[in-house]
Amino acid sequence: MTSPAVAQAPSAPPKPVQRLADRVFSGAALTAGSLILATLAAVAAFLVVQSVPAITTDPEDISILAGENFWSYVVPLVFGTIWSAAIALVMAVPVAIGIALFISHYAPRRLAQGLGYIIDLLAAVPSVVFGLWGANTLAPAVQPFYSWLTENLGWFPLFAPPASGTGRTILTAAVVLAVMILPIITALCREIFLQTPVLHEEAALALGATRWEMIRIAVLPFGRAGIISAAMLGLGRALGETMAVAMVLSSSGAITFALLTSSNPSTIAANIALSFPEAYGYNVNLLIATGLMLFAITLVINALARYVINRRKEFSGAN
Repeated sequence: MTSPAVAQAPSAPPKPVQRLADRVFSGAALTAGSLILATLAAVAAFLVVQSVPAITTDPEDISILAGENFWSYVVPLVFGTIWSAAIALVMAVPVAIGIALFISHYAPRRLAQGLGYIIDLLAAVPSVVFGLWGANTLAPAVQPFYSWLTENLGWFPLFAPPASGTGRTILTAAVVLAVMILPIITALCREIFLQTPVLHEEAALALGATRWEMIRIAVLPFGRAGIISAAMLGLGRALGETMAVAMVLSSSGAITFALLTSSNPSTIAANIALSFPEAYGYNVNLLIATGLMLFAITLVINALARYVINRRKEFSGAN
């Protein structure tokens, strides 16, 4: 009598053999990704360690503070940074979306290619050139317009008098920032609009939609997350811009929403650039502490943008 066959456990499938090139590439990719996180952590640690003396030291020992509290010095800079960048974003995003839509859906192919190259070249202009243009050309040109606004619309808080005699106001700095971030937002939005599934566009047109209606119901919803990402990338550039704002803005350290007066809040980056050459001792730590505030603002804004993007994904993008 034969004994029953012993049931054997199924053997595990053999693991695929990775070639040397695959292992090298995988290790290089992992190293690069880890290096980004390590660099970010090192920058954060440096800023925190160097900022502690400025926060814990007696304000009387820090000449820049002039006896004031640390937060009374930092808050106007944070306000000016966010306020100027927000104004620039409000001006740049609608124009960038309009240019991107014109290039992607309205302009002939040759004109679209040439205009796209021009927009991309605008991003290569150094910031100091924008600063020179803003301080020497734009500010004197818009000063009469600022005077007219304060005389006729001075009842509106944003246009409260008196108008600056030089035109170097927070609004002028925001215009310069808007021009600087315009090519970045435009280029990204253009590529996003070109990736809209053709079936979505053809379906809208087949239902009788006009070209603008097709863009409104198919292109813009598809590219919504990308538009937010492009705007946040431009906002990051505006928040950290240094030389252009330092050359254009005439700051007094005040917290005010008035756009046309000579009393303007400064920005963190511009204040560091102007104050660092003469800083010494705890003053250096104070400027690094303001840099830590800018670092934190950038992280918070990017986290909020990522949260908004993840909540508004409506299309998969598959054709």
